[in-house]
Amino acid sequence: MTVTTPTPYSAIIADQLYIGGWREGTSKRITATTNPFNEETIATIRQASTDDVDAAYEIAQEAQASWAALAPRERAQILTKAADWIEEHQEAVVELIRVESGSTAIKANIETSLAVGSLREAATFPIRITGQILPSNTPGKANYVFREPLGVVGVISPWNFPFALSMRSVAPALACGNAVVLKPASDTPLTGGLLLGKIFEAAGLSEGVLNIVVGAGSEIGDHFVEHPIPRLISFTGSTPVGKQVGATATGGKYIKKVALELGGNAPLVVLEDADLDQAVGAAVMGKFLHQGQICMAVNRIIVQAPLYEEFVEAFSKRVQTLTYGDQCDDATVVGPVINDSQLCSVTERIERARAEGAREVVSGPVEGRVIAPHVFADVTPAMELFREEIFGPVVGIVKAEDEVHALELANDTEFGLSSAVCTRDLARGLNFARQIEAGMTHVNDITVNDEAHVMFGGEKNSGLGRFNGEWAIEEFTTTHWVGVASGQKQFPF
Repeated sequence: MTVTTPTPYSAIIADQLYIGGWREGTSKRITATTNPFNEETIATIRQASTDDVDAAYEIAQEAQASWAALAPRERAQILTKAADWIEEHQEAVVELIRVESGSTAIKANIETSLAVGSLREAATFPIRITGQILPSNTPGKANYVFREPLGVVGVISPWNFPFALSMRSVAPALACGNAVVLKPASDTPLTGGLLLGKIFEAAGLSEGVLNIVVGAGSEIGDHFVEHPIPRLISFTGSTPVGKQVGATATGGKYIKKVALELGGNAPLVVLEDADLDQAVGAAVMGKFLHQGQICMAVNRIIVQAPLYEEFVEAFSKRVQTLTYGDQCDDATVVGPVINDSQLCSVTERIERARAEGAREVVSGPVEGRVIAPHVFADVTPAMELFREEIFGPVVGIVKAEDEVHALELANDTEFGLSSAVCTRDLARGLNFARQIEAGMTHVNDITVNDEAHVMFGGEKNSGLGRFNGEWAIEEFTTTHWVGVASGQKQFPF
């Protein structure tokens, strides 16, 4: 009997840029990516300069035409092989995600599955890209509308779900015949970037079709977005940075498309007829998965008055059972936040909630970058916990007088990404959900949901565009009208 030894995560680490192949960066800056729990160094990488960005875009542009010219089946096979590679090395991939991004076991496994799902869905795109033939008012003329690749796509990905959210843009962009230049977040250059180079290289993707630059936003960020070659910039991250990316991409010398998946302030509404245990479970999972560092994480829990006190008590008891600490301990539910800046931001929000008079019903220590879960009740719309995205293991509970008030509270935000409502009456839940001003709403489920074949995106200051499924095909392609006349038309001059 043959025993297969699992691949160690150290075997899938890359410490060079991926620009037409592996090469050293030319920036004077060197970055060390570390475990956020204990600060152990995982890899050291010389960063990209603007010259490296230029090279990546130029190589991508040169490689794109031949990639797009491949038969749909051949592009699909590359994506399928990439998904197969991840599944064959799943333990190593999961472990690397845990070590670099501070992810617990459940989050890292979810993230890996999401990335595989994106690849397998994208592998269907090459044969789903269709055009149209339309009639013409000119006799003897035919109108063809071809759906074509954009050319080169620039992708900027975040640190919270680095592997899945990089893949969510890279896979469909490649499937639609584009070449890609990927810039991962500085906190997660491996799982958000260089690991994808390893995967697609193993899958047989031609050099130059995917390029990966690791660099500081202050050195290469604007140059990455302003560059004349990319036709679309796909950005996932905070709303303030996303606004800057959008303005730079559309207001500069070279106007390009943007796809922006930005911040959220997700409400989870608990109506008075909700199943209490189910609502508590959804709120706990939706809030504390990955320490609340998810754009879709429950940010506000809005509970109708008749159930309010009972919910606060049951929710608080459940939260007090959550274990926190080293994310590499399989028993841990709440691990460390990603860096010291995030630590400072979240602890300041805790102090502000106390100062503003919220009732603290669950608290705990802050040990290194690990923040124990914190719960505040009696939060009002005037408080910071209500108005701002927290991005940490802290949540506020708000009382709604009735269903109308609950809807008003849910929509009282500049954001509109994900949301949820809990009720035993499914017709009531559906009606309520459709009135929430958000791109996504889930009835009797958590706010954190993503399925590769279903649209993903937000309203208001939560972004522009849609990811996944047929919506991704539309984002990562363009249409071209080709009118073909018989050659017999007479022109008046």
